[in-house]
Amino acid sequence: MTLPALFVAHGSPMLALEDHEYSRFLESLGRELPAPEAIVVFSAHWDSPEQSMTVDESHDTMHDFYGFPEAMYELRYPAKGSAAVTQRIASLFEAGNLHYEPVLGRGLDHGAWVILSKMYPNADIPVIELSVDSRRSPEEQYAIGAMLKELRQDNVLIIGSGGLVHNLRLISQTDEPEAWAVEFDEWIARNLETWNLKELFNYDKKAPHAREAVPSYGTEHFAPLFYAMGAASDEAKAKRLIQTYQYGSLSLNCWMFGGS
Repeated sequence: MTLPALFVAHGSPMLALEDHEYSRFLESLGRELPAPEAIVVFSAHWDSPEQSMTVDESHDTMHDFYGFPEAMYELRYPAKGSAAVTQRIASLFEAGNLHYEPVLGRGLDHGAWVILSKMYPNADIPVIELSVDSRRSPEEQYAIGAMLKELRQDNVLIIGSGGLVHNLRLISQTDEPEAWAVEFDEWIARNLETWNLKELFNYDKKAPHAREAVPSYGTEHFAPLFYAMGAASDEAKAKRLIQTYQYGSLSLNCWMFGGS
């Protein structure tokens, strides 16, 4: 069986402590998927012009946020790394003529460990975190993800962690979804389900309410979608597993790409 690639919205860091429909979905997803040998996460919270990759034997837990309850800063996700998987990724990047930077001692940011703490709470699966580059074109982001598609045949789970509608300046105090956010998400959904790369690569010009959903200062949260899609480009099929909202427009969804 080939594992799927996933796009997972990580929402607020508080997801690590919350109990609601979306958090319970992530818990069940981790139980339902075949247990991976390792997990590779492209995180929106590591935005770098150089493709970077953690190469640690074990990871610290980054608390890269402020103003949250003290309990958030006490959480730890002590996952190990994997020298074998990092070497495999390095060889695939080299084959794709992509320069990469091995990084020691960074730790896992909350884009990675928050969702993994729900999906795999025992932290017993090796994790490798990869950066995204929000300045690259969607085509380039997709192509980088595609370099790693072979990993899925080796029982490695590839996740893009971000947010399709993620504009913190437009959030409200209600969970009732804003119509504009829903309209944007549904446009994305239609084009994902038909794997319409021409439209998706031009989402910023074609999608309704694109400027509100993906503000110019927040494109790094949308970028992981293309990395995850690329990792399943050999199958080119998409399925939305859940769609909910917090704070009016903070989209919490999970997309599964490929998997057979």
